[in-house]
Amino acid sequence: MQAQTLPVSDRAQHLIRSDAGVSELRVVNAQFAVSELNIVTLNSMEPLEAVWRELDRDNLNSLHQSYDWCLSWTKAFGHQLSIVWGRLGEETAFILPVEINRFHGFRTARFVGADHSNINTGLFTTRFVELATNIEPQKFAESMRRALDGRADLLLLQNIPLDWRGRRNPLALLPMVQNQNHAYHLPLLAGMDSTLQQVNAKGRRKKFRTQLRRLEALGGFDYVSSGTAEEQHLLLDRFFKQKGERFKALGLPDAFEDPRTRAFLHGAIDVRERDGETVGLEMHAIRLKGDRDGDIAAVAGLSRKGDHIICQLSAIDESLVVEASPGEFLFWQMIAGQHGRGVSLFDFGLGDQRYKRSWAPVETEHYDVVLPLSLRGTVAGLVHRAITRGKAFIKSHQKSYRIAQRLRRLIGV
Repeated sequence: MQAQTLPVSDRAQHLIRSDAGVSELRVVNAQFAVSELNIVTLNSMEPLEAVWRELDRDNLNSLHQSYDWCLSWTKAFGHQLSIVWGRLGEETAFILPVEINRFHGFRTARFVGADHSNINTGLFTTRFVELATNIEPQKFAESMRRALDGRADLLLLQNIPLDWRGRRNPLALLPMVQNQNHAYHLPLLAGMDSTLQQVNAKGRRKKFRTQLRRLEALGGFDYVSSGTAEEQHLLLDRFFKQKGERFKALGLPDAFEDPRTRAFLHGAIDVRERDGETVGLEMHAIRLKGDRDGDIAAVAGLSRKGDHIICQLSAIDESLVVEASPGEFLFWQMIAGQHGRGVSLFDFGLGDQRYKRSWAPVETEHYDVVLPLSLRGTVAGLVHRAITRGKAFIKSHQKSYRIAQRLRRLIGV
């Protein structure tokens, strides 16, 4: 079976413009309720906007693959796109928002904005998720290879939970390696008291009361959880400053220094749905009163998709009220504030940190799709697997991890 470029009929594919750069692969699979699975790759997002936004309505499809999130990233970075569109007959089955860039020195197809994504699922219809149990993994992998033929050496889709809130991800059919990072979640129950019962409730309340007394003794505070668009953008700029100072103190490169990354996140602030259940980025902060009136002691950015809140970023000003642990105090305020708003899961995101473990009783493993698309891609896949497994080994051994962190600070990478 060979990949080929086929004409797209006006009747079946009215969304596709003639200049969209479509390469289509038709894969016959008799096990499906319909006769064929078609996989199409596009060079731009716009032809799929209507069907893409329809898939966005499914709250089990990650915010990080939503149309507006990907559009904000694409406007900022302008990487070459290869949007993978799967269809069952004339029905959309899935969309995988993929861009082509260099990773570990190889030409790699990755999720759009992969470096700043906490959870990736792709966008799948419920029907395809159900039918995917009948797909032969080797045939699915071969169809993906042919669809992306000539575009990249490696398909690398990272940070995928294989089972997300009861749904099995069809990407689990493809070759995978477990990612070195896990995600940490706090289920939100009927109220703050019942939510705290999942963690060390007594210790958590005692710590909160101590932090509150210290902040009040210093003149008090405001918890900022909304505001004008201008105020939201100013808080994001404050985060960049605080985080940059923290990275500098640790001798590490600033992950948010690139102006394109900052432009992307500013764009995410403007992603809003009228129902309030989709929020690209919303800034929260602890703003001091008294002698340091107006100073921001801690700041964080939350995203929302349905009943799922994700903490995308957070920082503190280490020159202010550190004895009151303003970062921890801000998390209390953010978590408490989500009760009664239709939220059932607070996600602390990827990466093992002490404060996450203290809050989150649920730990979720993530995986990476590692699918070579060429001979060079076979080498690239081996490199990624080796690096990922090495990082996982180091992180699982605390002494080795501490040594690796010190080395990283010394060499500044």
